[in-house]
Amino acid sequence: MSLYDKTAHELHELLTTKKISAAELTADIFNHVDAVEDKIGAYLTITRDKATAHAKLIDEKISRGEKISALEGIPCAIKDNICTKGIKTTCASKILENFVPPYDATVYKKLSSSILIGKANMDEFAMGSSTENSAYHTTHNPHDLERVPGGSSGGSTAAVAGGEAIFSLGSDTGGSIRQPASFCGVVGFKPTYGRVSRYGLVAFASSLDQIGPITRDVTDCALVLNAICGHDEMDSTSTAAPVPDFTKSLIADVKGLKIGLPKEYFVKGIDPEIETAVRNVAKKYEQLGAEIIELSLPHTEYAIATYYIIAPAEAATNLERYDGVSYGARVDGADVVEMMTNTRTEKFGAEVKRRIMIGNYALSAGYYDAYYLKALKVRTLIQKDFIDAFENVDLILTPTTPNAAFKIGEMTADPLKMYLQDICTVPVNLAGLPGVSIPCGVTKNNLPIGFQLIGKALDEATIIKAAFTYENTL
Repeated sequence: MSLYDKTAHELHELLTTKKISAAELTADIFNHVDAVEDKIGAYLTITRDKATAHAKLIDEKISRGEKISALEGIPCAIKDNICTKGIKTTCASKILENFVPPYDATVYKKLSSSILIGKANMDEFAMGSSTENSAYHTTHNPHDLERVPGGSSGGSTAAVAGGEAIFSLGSDTGGSIRQPASFCGVVGFKPTYGRVSRYGLVAFASSLDQIGPITRDVTDCALVLNAICGHDEMDSTSTAAPVPDFTKSLIADVKGLKIGLPKEYFVKGIDPEIETAVRNVAKKYEQLGAEIIELSLPHTEYAIATYYIIAPAEAATNLERYDGVSYGARVDGADVVEMMTNTRTEKFGAEVKRRIMIGNYALSAGYYDAYYLKALKVRTLIQKDFIDAFENVDLILTPTTPNAAFKIGEMTADPLKMYLQDICTVPVNLAGLPGVSIPCGVTKNNLPIGFQLIGKALDEATIIKAAFTYENTL
């Protein structure tokens, strides 16, 4: 019996009934990793010895008759921008190629009973939509090895889709969980900003970053959210709002639910196959008893421009710390200035340099008011669009991406075209709202299609309920 393709809740049942052992499960995953990793390239670091030893401890616990938690003994992958004590955390960058954190991120502590298979590949410092910006290698989409898995959490997503992990954690700054989830045909959830601690997440854009789960199904998503959500005094942006048991929202019922369909997400440029699939999802919800309401989010057209001023500005500030002095790589020079210049020139990739320059330009004297300050004002308008919309609807339904997974190398020469991959996802980050990508079919080329559900702040439960209802119709 193969185990690598099962869900976490199925495997939990097998572990607790002693039909399998944690050691057998871990060995099965690593056997599959050995078979496919050279083709997919999901990982930057594989923690085989640590995982094997951990599985043995869990089996001993089970043999003593002790209860195990829902994700205990379940193999997982962690995006390589989430700190893991004693295990390399590189952010897929040469500037951190030998960095080993002295502490664990809060989310990793909360998942410490799960078995870490390895640290997943990503776009360098989470800057990208294809995982082609990794300093080490490109990850391939398990559905078509000639195509990207999406980004920046491409390794985390490919690991789950390719059977190299049962679930994973990614980070989402402008769609970096939801977009690759759509490309790879899995579930990807971006929680409300502040719902999950960012302590130990290497910062890209601090007002936008959020950690979230990538899973095989909605039930697993609820289980991981239960594990990682909650207030953390180590994170000043962490919300103290109570966290519900998301498994209680695994109810197949959307009767009376009001779901908004914003016209701005179905404009020229969206692949007709994507639009058809998402509109069919709306019809399905209507058949199941939900009310579909056409609505407008008028400032959506400014979201990409706003995001690509705010995010690079915050990135430029956050990446100032990589100077060859305190930690990370150092390239020597004749003096301190030359050393810093050499270090950043040689160790940062092209996309990271591009965003640092954009960010510094937007923050510079004479341009701050014209770009950064104006972007903050437009961000407020985008947030107000959602607040107004949620006075009339419970959820908003959109495509996750404007197209299915594209071929490796297809967009690398055109950064602006690549940035437009985030057109459906960045408004959610700008507004700090929760959103999920759910598989809803395939294209004529057999590539996955995903749709996005956006909820009110801190209302992940309603998203889970609606997502679970749709999943049960498949």
